[in-house]
Amino acid sequence: MPHGAAAVQVAFPDTIPVESLKAALPDYDTTQWTELIALAPDIMLDLKYATEDNFVQSKMYDCGRCFLRPKVAEALVRVQQTLRKQDLGLKMFDCYRPRPIQWKLWEKVPDPRYVTDPRKGSMHNRGAAVDLGLVDLAGNELDMGAPFDFFGQRAYQTYTDLPDSILQRRRLLRSTMEAQGFHAIRTEWWHYSFNGGFELSDMVWKCETAR
Repeated sequence: MPHGAAAVQVAFPDTIPVESLKAALPDYDTTQWTELIALAPDIMLDLKYATEDNFVQSKMYDCGRCFLRPKVAEALVRVQQTLRKQDLGLKMFDCYRPRPIQWKLWEKVPDPRYVTDPRKGSMHNRGAAVDLGLVDLAGNELDMGAPFDFFGQRAYQTYTDLPDSILQRRRLLRSTMEAQGFHAIRTEWWHYSFNGGFELSDMVWKCETAR
């Protein structure tokens, strides 16, 4: 210290407020789950079961948060990166679905053609399935020929009586998803699953008022 210079004391707080720590830390087990917006904030969320805009016309989630198993989330980020090179992006309609919510769906529609029996569980209940569509750079949802949760042949992957532009989008989405390890199902253009031997889960995420 130069001669005659005054010593400057910097005071550091002895403790950090608990509220600040809570706000900074994830409110879920990060070894088991990834919240998609933490990994890819540019992926749009339109979580239908947090609204009444779904086939049961009921709000099933208290709030909309998109959780996936870490490997699944990382694969989805790679899909997003590929689509960005073509001025496109993903929009999420559903992600991990807690099994307690699956029971509620089953109570409303106890028909395995439309809702998986919660005793068996689905890939959504494992955090290994996603329902999604495409958006342009402005965030406008692109027409895929049938809306999410449409139960009819127009939603089938094999349905071809559609404009070429829509068929091209479906092929693009499928090829990009499959390149990262996802698998399509025959009857829903929006649904993709990721094999990983994940267990069924009852984890229900917290909502803002409780966080």
